[in-house]
Amino acid sequence: MLQKLIRTDQSTAGAILRLVLGVVFFAHGAQKMLGWFGGSGFQGTMGFFTSMLHIPAPFAVLAIFAEFFGGLGLIVGLLTRVAAFGIGANMLVAIFSVHAANGFFANWSGTQKGEGYEYHLLVLAMVAYLLMRGAGAVSLDGVLAARKAGRS
Repeated sequence: MLQKLIRTDQSTAGAILRLVLGVVFFAHGAQKMLGWFGGSGFQGTMGFFTSMLHIPAPFAVLAIFAEFFGGLGLIVGLLTRVAAFGIGANMLVAIFSVHAANGFFANWSGTQKGEGYEYHLLVLAMVAYLLMRGAGAVSLDGVLAARKAGRS
């Protein structure tokens, strides 16, 4: 099972995709978890998720963890498929609970009630790539897979 999770190719394109997605989600997760980059921190985010969005507390914690720890996992390429799955689940929930009602497009001009879901679809495409192909080059998954293959 672990071998299937950490299996990866040595694609440079996959590594770039993974790193960029990891940095973006680490930053968003750090806002929610630590209050960095102008975020509300863990307590503030939990309050917003549970009171305003009516997300049950266990799911709110999972969402925060998926972004923060998932972002870190993607940056170093550790358990990339697990990290990508968590981020993908967050994006699906965001689309169906908040953004679908605002239409497809991002709110560039400020004329919509809120943000559309185009960004979330792009993230889901990136997640799909990582789920299928793995972490790519320069990843801890690659190191672990090579070590495990060496022992077999």
